[in-house]
Amino acid sequence: KTDQNQNQNLSKSSSCLAAINVCTSSQSQTMTTVNVRVGVGVLIRDPRHPSKVFAGLRRNSHGEGTLALPGGHLEMYETWEECAIRETLEETGLNIHNVQFGHVTNDMMKGEGKHYVTIYMMGECVCPDTRPQNLEPHKCHGWDSYAWEELCEFAECSGTKDSNESGMENKDNEQSPILFGPLLKLVEEAPLLVMDFLNKSQ
Repeated sequence: KTDQNQNQNLSKSSSCLAAINVCTSSQSQTMTTVNVRVGVGVLIRDPRHPSKVFAGLRRNSHGEGTLALPGGHLEMYETWEECAIRETLEETGLNIHNVQFGHVTNDMMKGEGKHYVTIYMMGECVCPDTRPQNLEPHKCHGWDSYAWEELCEFAECSGTKDSNESGMENKDNEQSPILFGPLLKLVEEAPLLVMDFLNKSQ
C-alpha cells in the first residue's frame, strides 16, 4: 500500500511539473509576442533638393508596399545617433553627419500584433554629390526624395478607408503611395523640431 501511495504521489508530481512546464512555455511565448520594440527612423535631407527627405517602399515585411524612411531596430548598447548612422549606411550607402533628435512616436500595430516606439533622428549627407543606393533590395523597392507637402498629401490618402498597399489616385489622377504607420503618425503630429529642420533648408 505504501508503494502504491508513493507511485500515486510521483504520478501527481509528474502531472504538476508537466502543467507548470506548459504554463511556463505559454507565458514565454506570450511574452515574446507582446514585447515592445524600439525602432529608429532617419530623416535624411536630399542635398540636391534640401527641402526633401529620402524614403522608399517597404518590401517583404510588415507594412509591405508602404512608404517609409530609412531605419531599423535599435541594437543593444547602441546610441540613437549610432543606430541612425549605421542603418542609413546599411540601407542606402549614405554617410550622414550632424545627426540630431527629431521626434518619437508610440506605434501600436494591433492588426499585426506589433508595438513599436519609433525614435526619429535627422541628419545630412557628408558628401553632397552622393545618391542613395538600394543596398537591401529584399527589404526596399528603391529610394526617392519627397517634400513635406508631398508626405502630407500621401497622409490624406493613407487615412482613407479604401486605401490599399498599391496607393490611391491623387488630385492629378496619379497613384499616391500609402505611408508606413509610424511615418503617417510623424506627419500627422508635425513636430516642431522636424519642421524647423526642413524649413532651415529653404
